[in-house]
Amino acid sequence: MSDIMIRRRHGKSLTEARASAEHMAAELKDEFDLNYSWSGDVMRFKRPGVAGDLAVDEREVTLNIRLGFLLFALKPTIEREIHRFFDENFPA
Repeated sequence: MSDIMIRRRHGKSLTEARASAEHMAAELKDEFDLNYSWSGDVMRFKRPGVAGDLAVDEREVTLNIRLGFLLFALKPTIEREIHRFFDENFPA
């Protein structure tokens, strides 16, 4: 197992940050068949080989991902894609 953790300040209201997270999750669902659900301001997501959560608050967004063994070799590529999604959805 391999973990990825990314925190980023967002400069948005909580409502705007949650809307950005929802937009990002919808794109990931379409692109990677990722299932997700919200519990308060925490979105939990899952698909074979990947599980994690994304939490939003008034100041920052925090992403925690656990990669399964088969995706371990793709960790650098996955991290680059995550940063790209964050750049698009949570610009600094």
